[in-house]
Amino acid sequence: MGIIVFFLILSILILVHEFGHFIAAKKNGVKVEEFGLGFPPRLFSKKIGETIYSINLLPLGGFVKVYGEEYHEKTKNKNRAFVYKKPWQKALIIISGVIGNLILAWVLLSFLATQGIQVPTNKVVIEEVQKNTPAQEAGLKVGDTIKAIKFENKVIVVKTPEDLITVANNKSGKEMLLSVENTKGIERFVRLTARKTYPKNQGPLGIAINGTELKKYSIFEAPIIGFKFSLKYLILIIAGFGELLKSLFTFHKPSFEVAGPIGIAQFTGQALKIGQGALLEFTAALSLNLAVLNIFPFPALDGGRLAFVVYEWITKKQVNKNFERSVNSIGMIILLSFVFIITINDIIRIFR
Repeated sequence: MGIIVFFLILSILILVHEFGHFIAAKKNGVKVEEFGLGFPPRLFSKKIGETIYSINLLPLGGFVKVYGEEYHEKTKNKNRAFVYKKPWQKALIIISGVIGNLILAWVLLSFLATQGIQVPTNKVVIEEVQKNTPAQEAGLKVGDTIKAIKFENKVIVVKTPEDLITVANNKSGKEMLLSVENTKGIERFVRLTARKTYPKNQGPLGIAINGTELKKYSIFEAPIIGFKFSLKYLILIIAGFGELLKSLFTFHKPSFEVAGPIGIAQFTGQALKIGQGALLEFTAALSLNLAVLNIFPFPALDGGRLAFVVYEWITKKQVNKNFERSVNSIGMIILLSFVFIITINDIIRIFR
């Protein structure tokens, strides 16, 4: 089921991306020869106006074929050809796919905000107390809020789960005093010692904690919240790509796992098990990832094509088309090789 949903999500993301190109091309007077669902061979097609709308055999997204996409193509009507449009028009058509993915993520996260989204609360609440652990022995209860930790005459205010986790890991084996507030608002002090060794499914204290709460927003507030979450995700994704590039040049392993199609399908299945909200949030994150990846100035990607257009725009000269085709071909080979390596790593990780 996870694989089926993954292919469905991937198709939607690519279709939205291609639809962005489609709309921008139409609005700028470029003839769209074909808009296809899936990839050839073609199963069914119908021509409406000047555009062929097709359904194809391979159900992986879609494509847009515009008139005069390359200079070497024979074009009788230069006014309708992509390559003879003004640089700003070509740039707009190229980036519209990325804009489509950004809008999709914003819409999904805005919808999630109306259904309820987890937001930070500046407090850490115990959700589970595990058996035979320091937390159980100290009398901690589900619903208790951990407000502060006193250790060696130092008081550390606990506002996020990370605050508590950091202290518990760094001060394992040593006694600490916790300021705890129960569900009735009564505060008490609990003395316990974090463990140095513990089972894999437990932490040093033996509790599950949460620093967020579910909050619903009105349809008027939701677009603002959706935009804020989209921006937050974008910053994290761009930082992740930056670290990945740095690791490639320095030959250091990045601090996170890089997933290919198989890994993403696995994570889709996990999100599906959690529920609709997790699946929609995961889809929004994938859409933003696709946007960032595509706008990156690498040959064979939208960003690579945009770089050539910007060059023409600044220099008023056309890029050598043999050079452009060669660079794009090499870029595609590198990308496919990268995907192959990541896929092998996904398989090894899953079996491990």
